[in-house]
Amino acid sequence: MKKTFLSILLALAAAPAAAQTHADTVARMQWFDDAKLGIFIHWGIYAVNGISESWSFYNNYLPYDEYMAQCRGFKANRYIPEEWARLIKESGARYAVITSKHHDGLALWDTRAGSLSVPKSTPAKRDVLTPFCNAVRKEGLRLGIYYSLLDWSHPDYPNWTRTTTRYAIADQPARWLRFVEFNKAQLRELSTQYNPDLYWFDGDWEQTADDWHAAEIVQQLRRANPGVVLNSRIQGYGDYGTPEQGVPTVRPRDRYWELCMTMNDSWGWQPQDKNFKTPYMLLRTFVDCLSMGGNMLLDIGPRADGTIPDEEVAILREFGRWTQKHAEAVYGTRAGIPHEFFQGYTALSPDATVLYLYLPYRPNGGVVEVKGLMNKVNRVWVVGNGTMLPYKVYNKNYWNDVPGNLYIDVPDAVLDPQITVLAVLLDSPVRLYRGAGEVITSN
Repeated sequence: MKKTFLSILLALAAAPAAAQTHADTVARMQWFDDAKLGIFIHWGIYAVNGISESWSFYNNYLPYDEYMAQCRGFKANRYIPEEWARLIKESGARYAVITSKHHDGLALWDTRAGSLSVPKSTPAKRDVLTPFCNAVRKEGLRLGIYYSLLDWSHPDYPNWTRTTTRYAIADQPARWLRFVEFNKAQLRELSTQYNPDLYWFDGDWEQTADDWHAAEIVQQLRRANPGVVLNSRIQGYGDYGTPEQGVPTVRPRDRYWELCMTMNDSWGWQPQDKNFKTPYMLLRTFVDCLSMGGNMLLDIGPRADGTIPDEEVAILREFGRWTQKHAEAVYGTRAGIPHEFFQGYTALSPDATVLYLYLPYRPNGGVVEVKGLMNKVNRVWVVGNGTMLPYKVYNKNYWNDVPGNLYIDVPDAVLDPQITVLAVLLDSPVRLYRGAGEVITSN
């Protein structure tokens, strides 16, 4: 009996701390939850020959020395970070994430923790990370820094290629600890010099959370910036999930999540890869993410000289046109209603009183249908031009609570070249009927 009572007291004592932790997370994630669109930047020596970043030597597609010889061609002689930042802002993105160091271990900044960096190892001979971070801040964007926990070039890292290893951690714990301290030192530099809003970790799959000292790394980063956001790729210690390339078919379990996706089939610049998705395809993926309450991190791969391919520039600018026009149906929205209620993608305003309908198609017969709305509809308009649209409810019977079918007229004149968005103003937060209908018992 005493043990039960003591357990209750301990649980009550712990409850405020748990609630505060949840409140801290909500506050920390607010900007990320509202931002919806970010731009990913994969830039490194792999852009010299236009080959797969880091994986080229890890998978034994070419010798390590041949891969690293690309350092001699990385000049960044046409790199204008201010133009990058302006283009990212023009796209409608609210944050940018740049690869400060990929799995090959080459740092874009002048790291003091190691000798492998753009300033020390390439003809560029300068820190190329700092000016980009400054430009991002100047444009009022949130700054994200990608950092690879694994480093296949580092002599104290156990893994090297898919078929070769340097040592086993259990056999040489002191050597592994040197690498852990190396990671902490580089992350300390990044925190001190750039104070990013977000860390985008990668490469955590090769070791356990304990081996990475993941909890210590998180504590170190949060001491420097209590509000810093961390992605999930630090063995479960992050704030949000990171599905990659393929769009989830069901809403992810993570409260916060972000789909990272390439514009073609490659993360970094590969001149032979011309398989670019159209702006329509990428925008459709974007509204799919919005409908499930997620973000999209859309990737670009600049060339070694610092220029961004024309195809990627065009996509970013079309994103900018579309997001500027439909801003109210993008930023700050929350997951929409289930797919069975509408043939398309949807999202909700933060108070759930405005239902946004994304139409990636020309409505058949000039009408769209929403099923199961228990709410009264106050008005419907086209997002971006304000045109009021006529609507009518069919099949609503006075003798029961089963809602009718809302039909909205959508003339061709209001259609967007990519994806049209309608706003449905409700009389209260959205309520949906989830029954199977009723049999007439009186009339």
